[in-house]
Amino acid sequence: MKITYEFVTGEISEVEVDESLGGMLLDLDRQQYNNDHKETRRHVSLDGMDYEGELFVSAEDTEGETERREDMARLFSAMEVLSPDQRELVEKVYFEERKITDIAAEENVSHVAIIRRLNRIYEKLRKNL
Repeated sequence: MKITYEFVTGEISEVEVDESLGGMLLDLDRQQYNNDHKETRRHVSLDGMDYEGELFVSAEDTEGETERREDMARLFSAMEVLSPDQRELVEKVYFEERKITDIAAEENVSHVAIIRRLNRIYEKLRKNL
């Protein structure tokens, strides 16, 4: 049986071996191929990833994200001093992004009343931040 080897340089060499040794070498080559195939299916190559994309953020983005999270944590702790109605108003205006006029119409008050409530909330938050 002849076994063919191809070197990195492109040189090809054929070697004559016994049938039993040739069968064993072919079986080992097949096992190596199967192991390589199995490993590449489980893992993602880092070469194919975009280092500035979704998986890897730059240092500036990481720093900015950390600051944003700290600010949000401080804001949520400061919101603890607000009454449940005041928290609900903040959620409507800032998290649900609803219009002040729509909230006023829903509560049957003027939009000025909602603005005054928000100003009282701002003062409470300023004192606690």
